Amino acid sequence: MQDVSKVETVKDQIWVVGGYGQVGQMICIQLGKSFPGKVWAVGPRLNRAEEFSQSTNGSVLPLQLDVTKHIDPLMLSTVKLVVMCVDQMDTRFVEACAEAGTDYIDITAKYDFLAQVERLHEHMQVKQATVMLSVGQSPGVTNLLVREAVDGMDQTEEVDITVMLGLGEKHGKAAVQWTVDQMNTTYQVTQNGKYAEVSSFDDGRWIDFGEELGRRKAYRFNFSDQHVVARTLQIPTVSTRLCLDSHWITRAMSVAKRVGLFRLLRISSIRNATVKAFGLIPGGEEMYAVKVDAKGRTNGKPIVMEQLIVGQREADVTAAVAAATAEKMYREELASGVFNMEQFFSIQDIQRVLHTPLQITKRVSSYIG
Repeated sequence: MQDVSKVETVKDQIWVVGGYGQVGQMICIQLGKSFPGKVWAVGPRLNRAEEFSQSTNGSVLPLQLDVTKHIDPLMLSTVKLVVMCVDQMDTRFVEACAEAGTDYIDITAKYDFLAQVERLHEHMQVKQATVMLSVGQSPGVTNLLVREAVDGMDQTEEVDITVMLGLGEKHGKAAVQWTVDQMNTTYQVTQNGKYAEVSSFDDGRWIDFGEELGRRKAYRFNFSDQHVVARTLQIPTVSTRLCLDSHWITRAMSVAKRVGLFRLLRISSIRNATVKAFGLIPGGEEMYAVKVDAKGRTNGKPIVMEQLIVGQREADVTAAVAAATAEKMYREELASGVFNMEQFFSIQDIQRVLHTPLQITKRVSSYIG
């Protein structure tokens, strides 16, 4: 008879928390093709997890679990990797992963939470677990484009990141809620190596999105990438801006901010109505665009490096990048600790493992500086 006490636990599962949500489903499906029977869609609503599992013919399995509650690390003893798709208020679940020696990927974008996780770096090293943050489109692809610019210069002085979102794409409720919640925020950015306070939807700047999309006015927005790359890549000035594919709605939002209407979003009923309204706006396309403009010097000469990606369905890109990153982390042993994506990967690393590589247009020019 086999001595059960001597049987080693096989650590081979992948949990996708929020795996039956919009982006989570796409991550599960892609990982399920590579690791059938090892991927679990995790969330508090078992019926939704089971319905999704059935739609995959069992290649993705259902699991009911609320990660906002206390989690015994023993529950994670067979889990090699967690992909987190939902926002959290604290780091208890991340710490449970560490205790179990389970690696962790986070595709969420709340910088205050990500900063909490970053402070666990030494703890993760001791527990021999790897945490990868800033995985997706923005943050994620934007971070990698900034690293590409920094690697292509002797000295980087300023980076402007701009994200254009298409109103025709129906984003998940959590993504829309996050966007609405950021409309009336004040936050700090890095300017000339120092912190400066700025506000969302202020300080508009004209951005060249190429021949097809032309010039668009974009406004400051509290994406986490600007905070992260300023530190990890040591860039003295970094900003991220947002615009929509509709000129007039972007303009209307900037006017609403200027006259103080966004302050009303503090009222829960108005905030909830605004979230619903985003799903009802007519027109627009299922598209996105990302532009990174970096100024610096090479061989003592001032240069500008422009990188542009225009594609369809931003949610698909987030899911594809997350799944590709998860597959690399599952198959390869990485250093222990907490890292942002650009600290481990280049854009070429991700391009090589994406099923459909991103189409990146790049231009380098000189300027008088």
